[in-house]
Amino acid sequence: MRGAGGTDGGVILFFVGLACAVAGGWLLTNQVTVTGGYWSLWGHNSFGLSLLPFLAGTAMLFFDRRQKLGWLLLVAGVVIILAGVLVNLRIYFQPTSLFNTLMTLVLLFGGIGLILRSLVPGR
Repeated sequence: MRGAGGTDGGVILFFVGLACAVAGGWLLTNQVTVTGGYWSLWGHNSFGLSLLPFLAGTAMLFFDRRQKLGWLLLVAGVVIILAGVLVNLRIYFQPTSLFNTLMTLVLLFGGIGLILRSLVPGR
């Protein structure tokens, strides 16, 4: 019987590592607060400007769905909007004890290590 990753054995080690990595990842993300900020360009709200390529591409595609420029503007507009959302996120790590932080990181990276170890062929 083949185990994790096609290697001999390691299935139990894989699932223990997966459980540890999931628990550590959950504990880490539980300590993070994410907020959004205003889209600004030289101190002014600029979200409307990011919609222009998207709206122009949408209008062109409603007129003729085979227009390459319309598809280019639509895709560029979606990329600009998604990039703008990501760039304007503020991510804060909430205060916690050193013990909790170390336990979280040990669970996360120890679990990843166990998963990788389970995928290596036995010696």
